[in-house]
Order: sequence, then structure tokens, then C-alpha cells
Amino acid sequence: MASADPIVVVPYDEAWPPLYAEERTRIERAIGPWVEEIDRLGSEARHSRTAHVLIDIMVGVKSLEDSPILVERLVGIGYEYVPEFEKILPFRRYIRKMREGRRTHQVHLVERSNAEWWDRHLLFRDYLRANPEIAREYAHLKYELSDRLGEDREAYTDAKTEFISEIVRRAQENERS
Repeated sequence: MASADPIVVVPYDEAWPPLYAEERTRIERAIGPWVEEIDRLGSEARHSRTAHVLIDIMVGVKSLEDSPILVERLVGIGYEYVPEFEKILPFRRYIRKMREGRRTHQVHLVERSNAEWWDRHLLFRDYLRANPEIAREYAHLKYELSDRLGEDREAYTDAKTEFISEIVRRAQENERS
């Protein structure tokens, strides 16, 4: 599935943390009573030298049964709900914010109790933060893939899977030792 929202990888921007903080506050105001935890994902959270021009947020909620009200409230602050992704990941609700045909923010609503999803993403992020050389490898991979597959978001994401899985495996080993 080609994307109308091409992938653009850019150097890290110090403006991203305040943009995340601002958006986190908006999300908390909109759905705070249902939220157990909010965290940043994506390269903009990793200081990996590169990122998509996108603020990537994971919101851990008490129950996805509350999705209709959560989605309604997030749509009310400018997000768009993308239910077709639930066919692939039924335990996640995907909401994005667009400007001029490009995603600027994306929110992954998941049950905080889904430790496999939650922990895997944070392990990857934190491993890259702690290992600058690996973060540089990931940055190089993202540049190469965005040049080659920048119009096909699904192929781009799939092409990163092996690298990400290996890093998660290493991070899990580090936690056990």
C-alpha cells in the first residue's frame, strides 16, 4: 500500500521535545481520565540524529473498550482515526494528525496492560538512547530506506523489522543479565 504521505528523514531537531510536551498536554486534557501512561516513541524521542518529521506518541489506556469516546475526543483536538490498521494490529487504535497532506503526529492507543507491545517499543527506544553507535546504524538504515522506499510506507516499515527485532532481542538480553 503506497502512501500519499511520503517518508522524509531529517536530522534531529531540538524543537521536537517541546512539541511532544505540548501535544502530550493536549492529549491529557482530552482523554486524561482514561490514560495510565503516555510516552514518546519514534526517532524524535531517541536523539538518534534522524527522524521522520513526525511526533510519535504511545498512549496506554485502561481499556480499548473505551475507544469510541477516546477516538471522539482525540478527533475533537484535530486527529483523524484510521481504523483500517486494526486489521493488522487489533490491540491498537491508530490516530494521526495531518497538515498539508503530511502526518505531523501519530498516536498509538493501546491497553497499558499489553506489556508485550508497550515494553518492546520502549526497550527499542531506550536501547538506541544508550547506544549511540547503534542509533547511527539505525539512522543510516532509515536514510537508505527512505531514499529507496520513501513512497511506500508499508515497505519502509517492513524493511526495518529485522533491525528492530535484533535490537529488541539485545535489549531483552541486557535486561536479563
